[in-house]
Amino acid sequence: MITLLESAHKELDAYFSDKEKASIRIYLAPGGCSGPRLALALDEAGEADKTAEAGGYTFVMNTDLHQQVGNVTIDVTCSGFTLTPQIPLPGGGGCGGCGSSSNCCG
Repeated sequence: MITLLESAHKELDAYFSDKEKASIRIYLAPGGCSGPRLALALDEAGEADKTAEAGGYTFVMNTDLHQQVGNVTIDVTCSGFTLTPQIPLPGGGGCGGCGSSSNCCG
């Protein structure tokens, strides 16, 4: 269900270095000009969720969302965590700048 790349694993390790580990939810966040995107938040599993372990972390995702997007790869870029679904989300094509790597890291 989850592939946690080394860069994302290191970022999570740094975040939780002085905190107790918590479950991390993968959820569908509303998008701007590029449409919806997957995002992360700290949250506990509910009845309608699937859980998976990756890199010593517990990830939680709504079962219906998992069916929609398939497996998810988590990475980190200069603009934060990036979540790439196995099955692409429908996008609006965008305005050409929102979230594009060409505007990243100057």
